[in-house]
Amino acid sequence: MPEGHTIHALARRLNRAYADLPVRITSPQGRFAESAALLDGTRFVRAQAAGKNLFVELEQDRWLHVHLGLIGNFAVTPVGDGIRPDDVPVQGEVRLRVSSAEHVADLRGPMVCALVTPDEVASVIGRLGPDPLRPDADPEQAWDRISRSRKTIAELLLDQAVVAGVGNVYRCEVLWRHRLDPRRPGRELRRASWDLIWADLVRLLPLGVAFGQILTLEDQVVDAEARVAAGEVPPELTGRALGTTYPREFATYKRTGEPCLRCASRIRSEKLGGRELYWCGRCQRRR
Repeated sequence: MPEGHTIHALARRLNRAYADLPVRITSPQGRFAESAALLDGTRFVRAQAAGKNLFVELEQDRWLHVHLGLIGNFAVTPVGDGIRPDDVPVQGEVRLRVSSAEHVADLRGPMVCALVTPDEVASVIGRLGPDPLRPDADPEQAWDRISRSRKTIAELLLDQAVVAGVGNVYRCEVLWRHRLDPRRPGRELRRASWDLIWADLVRLLPLGVAFGQILTLEDQVVDAEARVAAGEVPPELTGRALGTTYPREFATYKRTGEPCLRCASRIRSEKLGGRELYWCGRCQRRR
C-alpha cells in the first residue's frame, strides 16, 4: 500500500495539472459513472492528502475521496502535442478519468472512489492521527494515544488513527534509526523517544515527496537534503515508472538474516500489526 508521501506527491501532481481549470470527468469502467456525470465540467479547485487519503475539491462544494488501497494507481500523464485528451486510449479498468487540454489522469483499482460532502471529508480527517506532512499536524494527539496503549510501538505506528501516512517501511526504518525496541508497549515508551520518532518522520517524509522514493539511510538523507536546499530537485513524477534517484536500500526492511548495518547482528522478522516487521535484536533495545 502506498505510504503517505506517495499520496502527497500525487496531490501536488494533480494540482499542477488541473488547479483552477474546468475538467472533464468520466468513468470508462462505468462503476463511477453517476457521480462522474455530476462532476463533469466543473472547476478543479485543489487536491490535498491526509495520511493515505486523497481529497479533491471541485466547485459547488463537491469533493472526491480516493484511497488507493493495496493495488490502486492514479497516473497523471501529459498529453502530447496535437493529441486530444478524448483520443488517449483507455488501458485496463479505469474507474475515473480526469482530463484537461494538457493532461489525463486515470484511476485504477482504488479501494475508495466516492463523491462526498465537506462534512464527510471532515469526518474522515477527524478519525486520522496527525500526518507528519501536514502543517496542521499535532504530535501531542498521537502521544496521548501512544502513552496510554498496551500495544507495541510497532503496531501503533501502523495505526492510521495514531499517526497518519506511516506504512511498514517507515515504521521499521525509523525504529532502527533510533535503536528503539519495536515490541515495547506504547505506555512504556519515553516521551523523548516519541519526540525523536516524530521529528524523524517530519524530516524523512518530505524527502519521499520530493524524490518519489523512501529514503532512510543517513548518507542518502543528508545528500537529498543538500540537493533540496540547493534547489536541485528531480523532475516531477508523472505516474509512469521513471526509475529512482538513489539505490533502493534500507537498514532493516526486507533484509531478514542479513547483517545489521550498525552492529552486524542478523536482522530478524516476524508478523506484527498485520505486516512483516524487520528489526535488529541486538542494537534495538532502547526503551
